[in-house]
Amino acid sequence: MRHLRSPVAVTSLIVVGLALGATLAPGLLAPHDPAEQSLLARLAPPSFLGGPEGHFLGTDQLGRDILSRIIYGARATLLISIAAVVISCSIGTTVGLVAGYNGGRTDALVLRLIDMQLAFPVILLVIAVVAVVGSSVLTLIVVLGISGWPQFARIVRAAVISVREMEYVEAARAIGAPAMRVIFRHIGPNVLSATIVFATYELSRMILIEATLSFLGLGIQPPTPTWGGMISEGQKYISLAWAASVFPGIAIASTILAINMLGDVLRDALDPRLSGEDGR
Repeated sequence: MRHLRSPVAVTSLIVVGLALGATLAPGLLAPHDPAEQSLLARLAPPSFLGGPEGHFLGTDQLGRDILSRIIYGARATLLISIAAVVISCSIGTTVGLVAGYNGGRTDALVLRLIDMQLAFPVILLVIAVVAVVGSSVLTLIVVLGISGWPQFARIVRAAVISVREMEYVEAARAIGAPAMRVIFRHIGPNVLSATIVFATYELSRMILIEATLSFLGLGIQPPTPTWGGMISEGQKYISLAWAASVFPGIAIASTILAINMLGDVLRDALDPRLSGEDGR
């Protein structure tokens, strides 16, 4: 598909691929141990700006290599975000399929539940739960996953309503196919593209929320490096060593931007109405 061969798609895939590589095998990419300290080299500037050799992005307040900590920080941030999106997608897609297909009271009940959760700011809900239960990897995954299902449910429900009266669905009903078979075998695959595209945008949102929690001290606790935690630690020394906060922020921004651009490319590639247009 030519959409996936466009410069935007290639650039996005490279950035996302590097982030996934850092998540799956950080030890192969990181030049140093992220926990290795050197007080003699603390708050050093990047090597390309005159800093010590071997520390391309400089060091933090404890002399730890910033590039290595960014690479290892991708593992915590992306694993939590991806797992949360999988949970959100699973719950929201199932609920949206059932609500859109059945309609009536089931649909009305689901809509009220969605409105209730969306009325409460997600970040405040996550902060409240984490503050009470504690910040562990499992807690963050479950809380973030549960907080994101309404968006998936709304997207899937709208897609189901648009296809549930199609001829192939009517034919499946006419031959006596069970409702669950019609939902998951005949309707589900036809709303999959919308779900995949929205999942990319939701992944960006989860990354940002996880980074926010880590910045506030409610995410994964030290000494495990996280991008938000690195920004929080580095802000105290921003006048002395700007690299400690700036480069983790660039990592967050570039990853989110690449995922969003990849989502746009996937939307163009999976939408049949755009199949005749030139890829971006």
